[in-house]
Amino acid sequence: MTLLSSLGRVSRSAPLASKLLLLGTLSGGSIVAYSDSNTAVNKKEEQKKKKVVVLGTGWAGISFLKDLDITSYDVQVVSPQNYFAFTPLLPSVTCGTVEARSIVESVRNITKKKNGEIELWEADCFKIDPVNQKVHCRPVFKDDPEASQDFSLGYDYLIVAVGAQVNTFGTPGVRENCHFLKEVEDAQRIRRGVIDCFEKALLPGLTEEQRRRKLHFVIVGGGPTGVEFAAELHDFIQEDVTKIYPSVKELVKITLIQSGDHILNSFDERISSFAEQKFLRDGIDVQTGMRVLSVSDKDITVKIKSSGEVVSLPHGLILWSTGVGTRPVISDFMEQVEQGGRRALATNEWLQVKGCENVYAVGDCASIAQRKITEDIANIFKAADVDNSGTLTMEELRDVVDDILVRYPQVELYLKSKHMRNVNDLLADSEGNERKEVDIEAFKLALSEVDTQMKTLPATAQVAAQQGAYLAKCFNRMEQCKEQPEGPKRFRTGGHHQFRPFQYKHFGQFAPLGGDQAAAELPGDWVSAGKSTQWLWYSVYASKQVSWRTRALVVSDWTRRYIFGRDSSRI
Repeated sequence: MTLLSSLGRVSRSAPLASKLLLLGTLSGGSIVAYSDSNTAVNKKEEQKKKKVVVLGTGWAGISFLKDLDITSYDVQVVSPQNYFAFTPLLPSVTCGTVEARSIVESVRNITKKKNGEIELWEADCFKIDPVNQKVHCRPVFKDDPEASQDFSLGYDYLIVAVGAQVNTFGTPGVRENCHFLKEVEDAQRIRRGVIDCFEKALLPGLTEEQRRRKLHFVIVGGGPTGVEFAAELHDFIQEDVTKIYPSVKELVKITLIQSGDHILNSFDERISSFAEQKFLRDGIDVQTGMRVLSVSDKDITVKIKSSGEVVSLPHGLILWSTGVGTRPVISDFMEQVEQGGRRALATNEWLQVKGCENVYAVGDCASIAQRKITEDIANIFKAADVDNSGTLTMEELRDVVDDILVRYPQVELYLKSKHMRNVNDLLADSEGNERKEVDIEAFKLALSEVDTQMKTLPATAQVAAQQGAYLAKCFNRMEQCKEQPEGPKRFRTGGHHQFRPFQYKHFGQFAPLGGDQAAAELPGDWVSAGKSTQWLWYSVYASKQVSWRTRALVVSDWTRRYIFGRDSSRI
């Protein structure tokens, strides 16, 4: 009785997770102990989990986290921001059309709905060590010595989604005197800067020339971001600011500088022409064929390509929007994996960094190095020629054509560009007649120009989001696809690839042009422009918000702007 009482007291005083169920048997005089089986199983499962470290919470990183089955992995996220921002609406934030908080959502709010736990560290990764499988990080809290100590994280899989930084092309004075538009904080600074320009222009003692300079807004870069900001700024000035500052409304000028011959050169030329004509009607000065040489606090020096003339333009505020460059941590990493000199990390078609088996890169920091079909023609022919006859029949070709189209997407693009129905048309003779069989030389000749259709994917939110979602799907099916590969044939080594390669699907692109007008380039060579397209833009951008909260806030901001106008206070 004394022994049983003691054991009872031990059992009651033990923690719940390690409590033992003690059974005594009088006949055998033995004691049988059963540990908490659930705890043991949970610990065993945790030990089996692979550690996945995600760098960045932009479009690629957040899409990966949203779709990843985190019950199978130990997930840790490193990002200098603890939120996700809907970056296509940043130009709207610069002028108060949409508030900054309306386009951001806490990463913790996004991930708390997952069936598992994701750890988030608010820090910058300053070095990736692929040899030791570690990332070295520095917290963003520089003003707190206790919370600013560097730390390292080990990983089994690393997802690099840090995005890119603004490309200044080494132009003197750009970083010191220009605004950028990559982050929410950039948009807020521009908003304050625009109002400051008007407030400064009203101060007594300034000459008219000084006032004109302070009210000259210059945008460098005629891509989507530069054009959207010019349109937003024009609407803000015409619809709201000039009512508050009527004495200087005649002194305001907006200039858009583009090094190429046209703005929006990544769009259909019909959209580019429509945008230039609308800006001309609105009084926005579009200067094409100009290269910026330097920027000071008062002037921007440009060279006119056609004449070689160098001129200086006074400015009050400059937005620099000329493309993206490589972040230092990526440049250092590329040197380690023998990719030095590139503008982005080279990955294979499965988004795996070349030279690193367990490191993946998605979004603006990476670029897919699509394999050329001309490098594998001999292997494809050999794999398809099952009877070793030295020729391919159409039946033999049909057995591998699906694998060819999946592994080398440039083949399908080439067929579309030549208005061909299928590969049989590609292998037809000089008179267009279908061949019954082809030899290796005819096969090589038919595919010799296919690789001309290989294209680098643009650094857009749409591409990054699709890459993140694709990679999450691969991770969710990793164990299953090891046993049952779902990818195309390996023409060199035999067997099949574990996954299907990433394939980007273009769903179109928009260009808001101000005045409740927008242009759209949609699949199927459909181009639209005007007020109806603006309402389509509203619908698409509202539906693409990351949460119902941000969706409601953005729609309410648009409604508020229509009823009350934009807020012009310096906040």
